[in-house]
Amino acid sequence: MRTLLAIAVLLCSAGSCAAGQGPQPPCAGVEPVPAYAAPEAPPNSHVWTSAELGSWTPPACTGFTAKGDGVLVAIAGSFPFTASADDLLARFGTVSALKGLKYWSVTEGGWRTLITSATALEGPKVHRPRSDFTLAEMRSGADLYFAQSENRAGGDVVYRMRVQDFGPNRFVVRIENASPVSRYLVTLFNPGDLASVHFLERTGPGVWGYYGLAWAEDSLVSRLAVPEASYLNRALALYRHFLGEEQP
Repeated sequence: MRTLLAIAVLLCSAGSCAAGQGPQPPCAGVEPVPAYAAPEAPPNSHVWTSAELGSWTPPACTGFTAKGDGVLVAIAGSFPFTASADDLLARFGTVSALKGLKYWSVTEGGWRTLITSATALEGPKVHRPRSDFTLAEMRSGADLYFAQSENRAGGDVVYRMRVQDFGPNRFVVRIENASPVSRYLVTLFNPGDLASVHFLERTGPGVWGYYGLAWAEDSLVSRLAVPEASYLNRALALYRHFLGEEQP
């Protein structure tokens, strides 16, 4: 099942991702599109290009600004969880646990390590590593920075993270790259070209929902270097991590 899940089969609940319809994150009082999958079932997911999104604009609850050409991934799942929102939020603050995260490589046709190193930072400078973020820091709403190195990127990339909303039954985390992403001295993504927002909310007794949107700005260089299916597989890797699933 894991292998099938990771080979970028685009799933949506019946009728929820019609042609020309963009995603709908779970803003307050709004049902998500794609809908949350049942607990412990594979998540519903979909990938849109900017041409397919048409006139869709990011809802204000995402914190995204208007985007140009690119690829947008949505993932919606649910999972059994009886601990507190703090326990889930701590998974975002424990940046060092991202090291060793695996994903299904479309290029190589197998599981590969996606993130080779990860550390929290004192600020936006990569040479100022520190310990993982505390819950108080995560809940402060301040901009927090961390660095990670990916298997095909040249060196560390600095990311900015902010908890946009936090409560006992819901929180939202937004992440974007604060430094360029390069490969072989060629810039694939400029600062702000990679952005994601993660919604987690209690959907019932002992059940939480996860809804993630990940945006990658498109350019000729990135189009040639990164297969479209890779964006989904990378988003699925983070989904499994934040849900606490074991690595493949």
